[in-house]
Amino acid sequence: MIPKATPPADGVDSDVMVEVAQLGKRYELYSAPADRLKQMVLPRLSRAVGKPTRNYFREFWALNDVSLSVRRGDTVGIIGQNGSGKSTLLQIVCGTLFPTNGRVQTRGKVAALLELGAGFNPEFTGEENVYLSGKLYGLSDRQLAERFHAIVEFAEIGDFVHQPVKTYSSGMYVRLAFAIAAHVDADILVVDEALSVGDARFTQKCMRFLRQFQQNGTLLFVSHDVGAVVGLCTRAVWMHKGRMRMEGSAKQVVEAYLAEQHAEDRNAGGAVVKTNDRPVALRAHPAAATDVRQKSLEQRNPLEVFAFDPAADTAGFGAGGARIVDIRLLDDKGETAVLLHGGELVMLEITVQLSTHLTGLIFGFYVKDRLGQRLFGDNTFISHTDSVQGNSEDVVRARFSFRMPILPVGIYTVDAAVATGTQTDHTQHHWLHDGLTFKAVDSTMKFGLVGIPMLTIDVLKEAAGT
Repeated sequence: MIPKATPPADGVDSDVMVEVAQLGKRYELYSAPADRLKQMVLPRLSRAVGKPTRNYFREFWALNDVSLSVRRGDTVGIIGQNGSGKSTLLQIVCGTLFPTNGRVQTRGKVAALLELGAGFNPEFTGEENVYLSGKLYGLSDRQLAERFHAIVEFAEIGDFVHQPVKTYSSGMYVRLAFAIAAHVDADILVVDEALSVGDARFTQKCMRFLRQFQQNGTLLFVSHDVGAVVGLCTRAVWMHKGRMRMEGSAKQVVEAYLAEQHAEDRNAGGAVVKTNDRPVALRAHPAAATDVRQKSLEQRNPLEVFAFDPAADTAGFGAGGARIVDIRLLDDKGETAVLLHGGELVMLEITVQLSTHLTGLIFGFYVKDRLGQRLFGDNTFISHTDSVQGNSEDVVRARFSFRMPILPVGIYTVDAAVATGTQTDHTQHHWLHDGLTFKAVDSTMKFGLVGIPMLTIDVLKEAAGT
């Protein structure tokens, strides 16, 4: 973690937050330990007696001639295979590595989440590491004292903050590191695969912070999850063998990267993929029809539903005129669902207790993926144009019936809300982030955000010459 930024040279655009020019990083690889000693001694002796020198190592360029400009407010994703130079690039930007050649200039304070636990002293307690890291970021003792409680609250590690971090799990490392980075008023935030560790609810909290940070800050984001890059980043850089292979919009770069990875995989297996562009016929079916693969999906697309925990420290906000006290996902028999399969009818029930007299109640929800992307949702405003009202201590339930989509493997959460007013002008009384969690542990769906039940699947063949 290096808080100090190298100031840009005179004349550099003030909106350029990171400027990387012709950057190179070389490592010396030795075949045997003795070669290191030879390299230290023998070339000097050769030069002393006027003989030509030789190297006892092989050169490896982790980065070679990389140039990149990141402007204020940009979110840049960096993708590529392992060993392509992604992490090396970020470490040089943060100042934890020095380049062999080229230059890096940054503007403002840089906060980094690099390899697990980077910047922590494992013998220090979490509290001591908060103060150590805060000092490195340039915070004063007074600022750290004022922010310490907020950092611990964000990290959600409880009394473990007083224990040595060497006793922490990988998830606790990330919680504390992210909490510190979120409270140092950084101008540039660097994240290297840190969000791949940790539980779903904390990941959602981090994603909410990142999306808020994007409004004013600059974000560099390394991930093997190309869906995360497309969903979070405005631009992307494709690194390949230490060089920049492509730079552009996140969507264009990711699509090009995936296309090449697919081609390499198929070539390695000696296979050739051909496609048939002939159209298929479409037939209309009643809306109540079920997915023709339902029997298979019931065996291959299980969704585990975790119960709502009213005692959980789930983030929320609102005016307080009503409070969400329960969220349940019910099956088609009206019973609490524990295991779903995707494609069947379900009911989402939101239970609210009022603390005052309210009129014009509106209930709503969103289903989000692990990146906080809203997949689908709805509210009661249009369906209940008549004013729904209640008095203090009344309990009101809203139920949404829908067919559960088929979901890729992953963690999903539900945001629920209760408000009064209209769609465009309302008072939010309680918005509950991540009130309900469910997990798709297997899926027939491999690409996209959600899948829809297929009413029928036909494959038609036309004879040659017809």
